[in-house]
Amino acid sequence: MIFLRLFSHRLFSRQWWKTTLLVVLAMGVCVRLGIWQLDRLDHRRSFNARVEAQVKQPRLVLEGAALEADLQAMEYRQVIVTGAYDQNAEVALRNQAWNNLIGANLVTPLRIANSGKVILVNRGWIPLEDFTSNDWHKFQEPGEITVRGIIRQSQTRPEIGWRKDVIPGQGEAPLKAWNMINVAGIDSQLPFDLLPVYIQQAPNSAWIGMPYRSLPKVELSEGPHLGYAIQWFIFATILGIGYPIFIRKEEMSAKSRDLPRVTSTTDHIETTSRFIQNVVGGEWTGKG
Repeated sequence: MIFLRLFSHRLFSRQWWKTTLLVVLAMGVCVRLGIWQLDRLDHRRSFNARVEAQVKQPRLVLEGAALEADLQAMEYRQVIVTGAYDQNAEVALRNQAWNNLIGANLVTPLRIANSGKVILVNRGWIPLEDFTSNDWHKFQEPGEITVRGIIRQSQTRPEIGWRKDVIPGQGEAPLKAWNMINVAGIDSQLPFDLLPVYIQQAPNSAWIGMPYRSLPKVELSEGPHLGYAIQWFIFATILGIGYPIFIRKEEMSAKSRDLPRVTSTTDHIETTSRFIQNVVGGEWTGKG
């Protein structure tokens, strides 16, 4: 009954309605953040399911009918393809690390044998000094070769801290160093069409030189999203339950010390801030 009386008479009284509004807004923010974390959890689970499904698939031989398949839906599937590199159209992916050393990855179009199709291959890492000197010819792999790796989607957003690449316009010199493997962007500066994905070449025990090859480590956990969502919902619940108790405590304290009533906007903001601090500190129950 005390709670009901507080809710009906005090929460929206002239003294407390502004503070109540601020607390309700804070509760809404907490609930929204909780829903956002659940949405991120759902996206994470969907991503994990897609990756696991592709990892379990047999290795795709990229020839014939497979070249017409929806390769963008096959990210992380193992792939094998035979062809010859077009070294003249090679580009580099800058700011790549290998054992804490900075360098670049060489990305080279592979003309797939007996098909007329071309796909980009991330061949691996070279040192910074070789990248900056444009001394890439020593890493060439002439003739027909077989590439093993995984399918990767075109990168549409740069990694944190890097800017998007400025795609060269018609008649401008092709861009040799890129911040991301933007297949469509690289395609726009080439005289031939690329398949919409690229291959991340896998390490091979028989290959002991550069470029150094590696595959991405894909984390398939659900992350902290569920825990964060529960935390935000708990905060919203504590605000809703603790606020009436806080008002009662404040009024009793003010009455015992003959303090003025909360009236100004500044007073309401300060009172709300004090209440939220008590919630965070676990003191809203009035203990201590």
